[in-house]
Amino acid sequence: MARWRIRTCVPVALGATAALLLSGCANPSTGSDTDDPTQPVTLKFWHGWSAPSEVKAINENIAGFEKLHPNIKVVSTGNVSDETINQALRAGGDAAPDVVTSFTTNNVGQYCSSGMWADLDPFLKKNGIDKAKVFPKTLLDYTRYEGVQCASPLLADAFGMYYNKDAFKDAGISRPPRTMSEMKADAAKLTVKKKDGSLTRAGFMPNFQLYQNSPDRMFAQWGPEYFDSDGKARLAEEPKTADFFATMRDISDAQGGYAAMEKLRATFGEEMSSQNGFLTGKLAMHLDGEWRGLMLDEAKATFDWGVAPLPVPDDQADTYGRGYLTGTVAGIGHSSRHQNAAFELLKYLTIDTGPVVSFANAIHNVPSTFDALKSPDLDADPSFRAFLKIAENPHSQAVPPSNNGGQYINSFGDFSQSVESGRTKDLHKALQELDKQIDADNLQSEN
Repeated sequence: MARWRIRTCVPVALGATAALLLSGCANPSTGSDTDDPTQPVTLKFWHGWSAPSEVKAINENIAGFEKLHPNIKVVSTGNVSDETINQALRAGGDAAPDVVTSFTTNNVGQYCSSGMWADLDPFLKKNGIDKAKVFPKTLLDYTRYEGVQCASPLLADAFGMYYNKDAFKDAGISRPPRTMSEMKADAAKLTVKKKDGSLTRAGFMPNFQLYQNSPDRMFAQWGPEYFDSDGKARLAEEPKTADFFATMRDISDAQGGYAAMEKLRATFGEEMSSQNGFLTGKLAMHLDGEWRGLMLDEAKATFDWGVAPLPVPDDQADTYGRGYLTGTVAGIGHSSRHQNAAFELLKYLTIDTGPVVSFANAIHNVPSTFDALKSPDLDADPSFRAFLKIAENPHSQAVPPSNNGGQYINSFGDFSQSVESGRTKDLHKALQELDKQIDADNLQSEN
């Protein structure tokens, strides 16, 4: 039997992110895991993919599943937001989806703690699946919360560093930097300035408002612990926090400082446009995900480029190769009356090697199982393979789940922008206040 964690619905004042789920309002008693998956059934599958190539790829996988399970028909609905999915799951009934996906791991804590997504462990056990042998640990960590495995990884995103090989050659740099001190030195060499001191190219722009540069993604290179064993925020106690901010500031200062960086950033086009700062040569090194390589090829970049892991702190040089991980997650709606049949679809999409590999190749995401990562059928493109190594690195990190939709990550992001702009004067005191705020937000979500 699936285990449910029932909580009382108490209206509270919530921010935009936390209000997404209203996790305490789920009614986790309406589903059933006693159905016979060999009997005729129609499953409702809701997902967020909308690009024609993505929809084509997921539909091809669904067709493969229906061929393997002729008694199960899948009605697929795409381009559905988390908010819409969770409103339907709260309402329950025959209109609610059986299998769902989410592009963000931040909400997993809410999915699991509310019971809105069914606990998958009983289904895994019933089917003889050892999840620790199927999925890398980091991916398991971001799909469970307080012992409840309510989600399954469905491809992953790994973040690394794209670099302009032509610019490196011109600057006399033979290889990508591996430590933060090397990055600082290389960034300074790669920076190009006008006579008035303004920048035309940054070696590396650490500014937290740039494209994918959210501070939690770069902070992952330090391997921080956000919470202590009691679940209390510990960013003020974590010595890596101060070192992270000092290092980012030093890298920025070596190239002209925050203001000069922001002035250059204002000249960039939108992230997904042809005026992207890296594509136009205004950035020599750039944090991004595995999808960027395909986009650079499609845009016919005018320079030679490569991929490497983002550098690590000098005192953690042995962890080089690590990176930040996140990804799409999939689960079974608590209100589904066909949970065993739903698990067959979930298993096919997230565990069976063939479908996982074909989907990864089609949308250029990192596969999320050990077997898929080793598959000879996986895209052999060298830049893509670099991200596979980051995903497999045991030091790679995802942010820990919380019960309020990752609100602490938003708080940390706002705080980080205050630090880099110079508005925060006493870092340790400000971090203590941030910890108090995070703890208060988490406590509010529990009530």
